[in-house]
Amino acid sequence: MSHSVTPVGVVRSCFKEKFAIPRQPHLAPAARGVLELLPPFDQAGAVDGLEQVSHVWLLFLFHQALEDTPRLKVRPPRLGGNRSLGVFATRSTHRPNGIGQSVVRLERVEPGRLWLSGLDLLDGTPVLDIKPYVPYADRVEGAVNRIGADAPPAIPVEWDGPALDAATVHGQRLAEPLVALVEQCLAQDPKPAYQVPPPERRYGVRLWDVDVHWHYPEPGRIRVLDVVRA
Repeated sequence: MSHSVTPVGVVRSCFKEKFAIPRQPHLAPAARGVLELLPPFDQAGAVDGLEQVSHVWLLFLFHQALEDTPRLKVRPPRLGGNRSLGVFATRSTHRPNGIGQSVVRLERVEPGRLWLSGLDLLDGTPVLDIKPYVPYADRVEGAVNRIGADAPPAIPVEWDGPALDAATVHGQRLAEPLVALVEQCLAQDPKPAYQVPPPERRYGVRLWDVDVHWHYPEPGRIRVLDVVRA
């Protein structure tokens, strides 16, 4: 049996590439974006009442990770990429049918647009459905996940002075909390856990319309080197 699905909207987010996207929602509250609804759901009637909700579930497609051959086992980044688990025991992007889900904060509702924060979705992600978060039903007291019980520990993020100045200026221009976004994303250490890079190796990612570069002066520390408009 097969079914076809059609997106109800497309996310326009701060994340322009997959690298450095938080591995779960809410780990970077400063990550913001807009869900642009597509016809016929861009009418006011489709979101009537949603202003009473603080958070929503988004069901979406990992549109840059779709695969023809299903994977039975994957190597989660949370486990260092060195241990394989059954795909259904993980939240890997390599999924049957490419379907993901995230709970995000609903900041504002407009006809045709939902303003969101705490995002972990790539810019351009197709959204298949939107459901209100229902606390009494969606929060399960005593729930257990022994694979990933706690959020990963944050690592220190330092700044070169000019980089912090540039991030502050660009954040003001964008009207976005860019400094906080950089710190929240990098504190989760976006590189693969098994890598021990030399201090001279530079990493980079695009957030909104700026490129951020950093390095690891020593294991377990990040220093932001520059922030430039793309």
